[in-house]
Amino acid sequence: MGHRENLITAARECLLKAGYARTTVRDLVAASGANQASINYHFGSKEQLLTQTLFDLNTEWGDMLFAVLADPADEKAGPERRWARIIESIQEHRELWFVNFESVSYLQHDETIRKINAEGQRQARVALANAFGDLGPDADPKDVHAVGAHYYSLLVGTALQWLTDPDEAPSAADVVRADRRSG
Repeated sequence: MGHRENLITAARECLLKAGYARTTVRDLVAASGANQASINYHFGSKEQLLTQTLFDLNTEWGDMLFAVLADPADEKAGPERRWARIIESIQEHRELWFVNFESVSYLQHDETIRKINAEGQRQARVALANAFGDLGPDADPKDVHAVGAHYYSLLVGTALQWLTDPDEAPSAADVVRADRRSG
């Protein structure tokens, strides 16, 4: 691997371990074996390297979510099984979820990160509307948006609770029960 690939690998490790704000140039240099000049040469700045890596991690997060939502076995098992798989994913990939939550604090000042998050939310809303609202490609876009936004809010709220206080976080059965009561 060259310096560019080593820096991307190092940035991924640092983001998952320390987060965006706490990752330093010194951390990246130590983890990659490259030097600061390589960061600037390949990415322009530490922030651009971390933002590119954040984009890659968001894509990975989306791929995991979409895989859970598209699994035909879970479709037959119903929404509780899907929520159980989502909760399992949150538990298995805590660091990835923390990095994604941390990125929200950069939305105000970083247009690139804002766009990354906005696009991820759009894709997640569509996938969630399809998985939980049975709204496919021919559905009214307003319905897809509204239903997807509802389930995205449930997803983010559930994830935050599992990251903050897993002992009190809702189970898959709790999420489905509450969703049915609110509908």
